[in-house]
Amino acid sequence: MGNPLFAKKPLSLLLEEMKGENRLRRVLGPVTLTSLGVGAIIGTGIFVLTGVGAHDKAGPALILSFAASGVACIFAALCYAEFASMAPVAGSAYTYAYATLGELFAWIIGWDLVLEYAVGSATVAHGWSAHFQDFLRSFGLSIPRGLSAAPFDFNLETGHFLMTGAYFDLPAIVITAIITAILVKGIKESASFNAGMVIVKLVIVLFVIGVGAFLVDPKNWEPFAPYGYTGISFFGHTLFGQTGANGAPLGMLAGAAIIFFAYIGFDSVSTHAEEARLPKRDVPIGIIASLIICTVLYIAVSAIVTGMVRYDHIDINAPVAQAFASKGMPWAQRLIDVGAVTGITSVLLVMMLSQPRVLLAMARDGMVPPSFFGAVHPKFRTPWKSTILTGCFVGTMATLLPLRILAELTNIGTLLAFVIVCTAVLIMRRTHPDAERPFRAPWVPFVPIAGIVCCLVLMFSLPAENWWRLIVWLGIGFAIYFGYSRRHSVMARLRAEGKIPG
Repeated sequence: MGNPLFAKKPLSLLLEEMKGENRLRRVLGPVTLTSLGVGAIIGTGIFVLTGVGAHDKAGPALILSFAASGVACIFAALCYAEFASMAPVAGSAYTYAYATLGELFAWIIGWDLVLEYAVGSATVAHGWSAHFQDFLRSFGLSIPRGLSAAPFDFNLETGHFLMTGAYFDLPAIVITAIITAILVKGIKESASFNAGMVIVKLVIVLFVIGVGAFLVDPKNWEPFAPYGYTGISFFGHTLFGQTGANGAPLGMLAGAAIIFFAYIGFDSVSTHAEEARLPKRDVPIGIIASLIICTVLYIAVSAIVTGMVRYDHIDINAPVAQAFASKGMPWAQRLIDVGAVTGITSVLLVMMLSQPRVLLAMARDGMVPPSFFGAVHPKFRTPWKSTILTGCFVGTMATLLPLRILAELTNIGTLLAFVIVCTAVLIMRRTHPDAERPFRAPWVPFVPIAGIVCCLVLMFSLPAENWWRLIVWLGIGFAIYFGYSRRHSVMARLRAEGKIPG
């Protein structure tokens, strides 16, 4: 008798779920799915993280940092694409883990995806609020101080929290409420709204590349890697590369770990497999195409920004807009602010769109209460109750918690998800070698192993406190699993009824 904690969900049962009435509407094609992926990726990375990565971690070698993170994501993306073509149902990495690693690992990854999407959404809402307020200030307008930020922040130098003088972040609450309403209305409307925003921000990004190329001074790329090409640490102890004032590693790879947040979102395409018209073909196209497009754009923009402004003079809050302002182009600064607000809005929409679909998959398995998290609106065909709950959760975190803690939590959670998906591909190839794979990840086992190694290197290059936060988060998840999910899971019921071995 096998251990029920590691009971695997049969692939046949996953495919059977697709035939039920309580499923989502299939309306998304390859272009729309690619647009959702681009919408989730292009935003915070280009308009914010280029400044932090270049100024604090890598210098002009940030160009290679984006390339390194992109390579790690490509390995994971190929693994995601294989699974999404095999089991085109809601749930993303949670579903894949259930079929290959068992129930306990599925719960871990499902709880981890809450960390990625919900906490990541709160992080993005923070960024949206900051850029929106900057845009207002360009017209001489401002939000009252008490309504403009989280009530406290975290000081990296002292390691202590400090009060900001604000009560809560009103713009973050407002944009979260608007996005929630759009998501409840329907996936088609959400995707159309996102497509419009993607077009706007891509035009702005291409403007930055096209115009900025004529403003580059190659002398700003010297030295190209002022902090070196490494920057690897292990639980806070630097192994290769220079060390900063706070003990954190510096260098190109350290920059890759910090800006990894920029790539979060391509995996959200797989959460919409159940809403794709031809999921076995369209979902792999959406995942891989969106990642390749965004990697090229990230590398180009980081080259432009570090070429326009010397790395140690880059504005870490608005690097792209301020780079053009420094060249006497304030009109371009305002145009880029519009692109930043639009771009970050689409990131927020796609991330908040993905979270309820993961909860829907978990509810179908009895891991969370199905009457609430599994409820699909009879008219809109969206998981409306969990969408509203996600909106409340995101709004609360965005308005009360400091940005730094949210961003770092999201990074380590996403990297853990990628490690598990790459591991699951290796296991599935061995345990189900004859299963239908409309898309097959190439060069297995090299691709999944390379994905695991790359993601682990980036995880260990994050500050040590991130590991402690992840452990606490997983501890809360284990309490929920052993207190509720283990006893109420569908697999447990089927074992008790003798319908599956147990």
